[in-house]
Amino acid sequence: MRPPRFRAAGAISWDDLRAELHVPTSFPAEVLAEAEAAAAAPRLPALDLTALSFLTIDPAGSLDLDQAMCLERDGTGFTVRYAIADVGAFVVHGSLLDAETHARGETSYFPDLRVPLHPPVLAEGAGSLLPDQIRPAVVWTLSLDAAGELVTTEVRRATVRSQRRLEYVGVQQSIDDGTADEQLLLLREIGTRRQELARARGAVDLPTPEQEVTDGPDGRPCLQFRAPVAAEAWNAQISLLTGIAAAHLMLDGGVGLLRTLPPADDQSVASLRRSALALGVPWPKGRSYGEVISALDSTVPAAAALLTLATRLLRGAAYTAFDGAPPKQPLHSAVAAAYAHCTAPLRRLADRYVNEVCLALCAGEAVPDWARAALPDLPAEMAAADKRAHEIDRAIVDLTEAVVLAPRMGEVFQAVVVDSGPNGGAVQLTDPAVRARCDGADLPLGERISVVLEVADPKTRQVSFRRA
Repeated sequence: MRPPRFRAAGAISWDDLRAELHVPTSFPAEVLAEAEAAAAAPRLPALDLTALSFLTIDPAGSLDLDQAMCLERDGTGFTVRYAIADVGAFVVHGSLLDAETHARGETSYFPDLRVPLHPPVLAEGAGSLLPDQIRPAVVWTLSLDAAGELVTTEVRRATVRSQRRLEYVGVQQSIDDGTADEQLLLLREIGTRRQELARARGAVDLPTPEQEVTDGPDGRPCLQFRAPVAAEAWNAQISLLTGIAAAHLMLDGGVGLLRTLPPADDQSVASLRRSALALGVPWPKGRSYGEVISALDSTVPAAAALLTLATRLLRGAAYTAFDGAPPKQPLHSAVAAAYAHCTAPLRRLADRYVNEVCLALCAGEAVPDWARAALPDLPAEMAAADKRAHEIDRAIVDLTEAVVLAPRMGEVFQAVVVDSGPNGGAVQLTDPAVRARCDGADLPLGERISVVLEVADPKTRQVSFRRA
């Protein structure tokens, strides 16, 4: 049941916000008709893997299930089978449905509803890897050695059936209390080994708690910082592994679409090191910035400030298409490897094309003309979609912060300074879970201070403090 929509004094509702940001909340009738016809008659591959014990792990309540895994021990190594929802079994190139997905780019999320890339009949129905349902999938078979390093990659279309639908918290609880089965224990083992390899190659993981907006029982929004459980990180390593395998396939094949991020320049790293010194955060000799940042505890004020500053080193992520010579800069510096988005095609347009390219390359066949022709335009399409998604996320958080704080004008809060400069900075409150501007030159970075709430305007979505 959809929660009631809030409308605090002077505030706007989620519907108002969607209208302001020009977010579509429905699909054209002709697009829905195509989706319903496709859902009724999916193209099921001949390869039958329905006997394998695939399972899904997602946030509570998720219905758009892109991935299902089946993990096995193979001698001293491992076999990872990762089934990805086969959107290509439903969406025909050149159709109205195809055009609609290009216009949207990716799924957007509001506290009260999803604005999906594909109509729900596909995204939450026939295309989703829901339990006990026969589904077309793109199945990645990845062989790993004892250390967790990728040895071989195969990707094929297959028919699958997920046997279990699990949630992160439940998976973590079963591992912690000793009731987890072999597959979940393998998830921890493989995930941990992949994390170790990531650290060794210099990958960067920002352990920053996620600022999460939910609708409360009364329909008013709530804010909280949510720290992910370890099972989420292990699950993410399976997805990262698949993205790395896809990038290798495409670079070897001379065609594809990578997710790239330029390395942080020496000057920026040196500046971050100076900030760590000023904040009293240890930076052992010989440690890369990725090793230092990934090990920080975000609950420590100085570490929280350094994490905020570190996000500046991770700007510039993009999609990079190539056909022939590889890109001059093919790496994703946070992953510390060549990497591609391929594991969320129900929610992200680019992933469908990456899977099509990889399927063809693995089979030794020509990449379909329609997929190859789309590659040059996809970086701009995805950049526009990413920008819209960022604007939506920022507007949701800004509005929620203003609504939550509006009744508390003039109140004094305890906060940590996470950014500072001659023209002011930013502070982070724990309760409520707010990050906002704070006026005052040269605020003491990484220290706890008292701040006064000066502005909390739901209409303009503005929040600001000053030092008490």
